[in-house]
Amino acid sequence: MLDAPAPEPLLQTNRNLFFPGVTDAQWNDWRWQYRNRVRDLSTLAKFIPFSKAEFEQLRLVEEQLHIGIPPYYLSLIDPSDPEDPVRKQAVPSACEFTYRSVGINDPLHEEGDMPVEGLVHKYPDRALFIATNMCPMYCRHCTRRREWADGEMPKSRPMLDAMLAYIRNTPQIRDVIFSGGDPLSLPLSVLDYCLTELGKIPHVEIIRIGTRFPVVLPQRISDELVQVLSNHLPIWLNTHFNHPREITPESAAACMKILKAGIPVNNQSVLLRGVNDTPETMLKLCHGLLKIGVRPYYLFQCDPVIGAEHLRTSVWTGVEIIEKMRGWTSGLAIPTFVVDTEGGGKIPLGPNYLMYQTEDTLVLRNFQGRILQYKNPAPLPSRRRRRVTSSLPFDAKPQRPRLVKRDKNSPES
Repeated sequence: MLDAPAPEPLLQTNRNLFFPGVTDAQWNDWRWQYRNRVRDLSTLAKFIPFSKAEFEQLRLVEEQLHIGIPPYYLSLIDPSDPEDPVRKQAVPSACEFTYRSVGINDPLHEEGDMPVEGLVHKYPDRALFIATNMCPMYCRHCTRRREWADGEMPKSRPMLDAMLAYIRNTPQIRDVIFSGGDPLSLPLSVLDYCLTELGKIPHVEIIRIGTRFPVVLPQRISDELVQVLSNHLPIWLNTHFNHPREITPESAAACMKILKAGIPVNNQSVLLRGVNDTPETMLKLCHGLLKIGVRPYYLFQCDPVIGAEHLRTSVWTGVEIIEKMRGWTSGLAIPTFVVDTEGGGKIPLGPNYLMYQTEDTLVLRNFQGRILQYKNPAPLPSRRRRRVTSSLPFDAKPQRPRLVKRDKNSPES
């Protein structure tokens, strides 16, 4: 099933071609990488060739592009390939403006679920803590592109304190996702302050950090940073590899440094057209992640954000990828394919292996397409059970499915 050759990682980067004369000390210094990010179209064109037509189109809208590419990540791009999968994630395209009438400014309805600015409380027991809008690189599929117009600015101390106060006063929140932007862009003192204050809240059991630094600027994962994180265990770290070429000795070393500090690392990929939208590429990526100790966690359908329509695939592409991976690799290598809906949260989708059912028999299809019968155990004789009290609505009757109609007066209609 998966016998087509998968793309191989680059053995050599274009560091020496793009940045001759840069010393190892400079290259391995995350501050040098951050200061020397490519931030404008003219500089980018010195490294990445554009067609004359596309360059002229992009120059007309340059103020809206918001470019930021670290030298390290830029060096992973093959400049001779306009369809390069790393380029598609980092380099702006005129297609971002071709489909401007398609998409939603806030596709996950985050701003409607903010009791205080920066704190998204959508699920009963979880909260999203958006600490900054700064990132080491501005991905072209970013779901929070709406914040690019505000410039690069971390949340102020009063704003952070207001978010922390809400969590303190909301005891049902047990899980906080520390995100941004990229929260590892924060000064270490601010990062340490936020993690310390979250750790003092008795009902907060889990802290998750979402960051792309291990992928796009792995030099940032310094001993000093890892020490700050390790002072607040247990925490979890979710990162964002999308293609096998992003797994390099540098990114692998960054992940291993985090793992050695006792912090589990999961990966959340986004399904992107021309980047990872084949079973072969996704299998290569997930196997590569497991080799460096990173668990493939989610494969997200690309959000319908304005400016990313050219990178979106059909939902059925994601379902097919999962179906063609299942049975041909270990379950540990298969992420959960998820559609994140506008205001409705994450909904997992997968192939349907249940073909028919009665009360005592299931007819199932396996990964090879074989049809199998499975005997369903009969219910045990009823007996009196001790009642277990619970504050969770597990006993609530399921609601009938219904379509959610959008308000005609809504600006997103």
